[in-house]
Amino acid sequence: MKPETTLGAAVPAEVLLARSETTAVGLGGIIAYPNGFCLTLTMLMREEDRRGRLFHLAFHPELLDEESPGPEFLRLGVQFADGSAAANFGDHPFDSPSGFPSDFPSDFPEEERTGPILTRDGGGGGGRRYDMSYWVWPLPPAGPVTFVCQWPAHGITEATAEVDGQLIRDAAARAVELWPTEG
Repeated sequence: MKPETTLGAAVPAEVLLARSETTAVGLGGIIAYPNGFCLTLTMLMREEDRRGRLFHLAFHPELLDEESPGPEFLRLGVQFADGSAAANFGDHPFDSPSGFPSDFPSDFPEEERTGPILTRDGGGGGGRRYDMSYWVWPLPPAGPVTFVCQWPAHGITEATAEVDGQLIRDAAARAVELWPTEG
């Protein structure tokens, strides 16, 4: 969990993940903490989404009448330099989505995971912009952290971008614990 009494530190990394004729998806910001990081996924639309339907279908697969998320669902994955990975959907929080790069792990052991874990942390928006935050635990090792997204309904079949894991670790070292735990 994100520490409740720690002020996270910004990672100098704003990344355009993908762009189609109608949609752009980017990492709007990464805030690092001693035990993980929060990333903001930003979606910008060419046309206004007046009813907010896009937001609900993009982030809430439980609203779809399908066994697996359909093309309206925005799939997000993260892979650390050591090969460990997590995604934002599946029966198990560590399932990797089909269709992601072939080296994205798909067979996770049944024992307790050591990470990463990717969970939705809140978000909102409207009109032409939506922001969704995700919590990623733990901090990545040094080396590339690969972000992968797919959003078939919006012409994004697969997109990847990398951020240096050391940048995230360095920012975590700058986080400020406001009220240290006593004892």
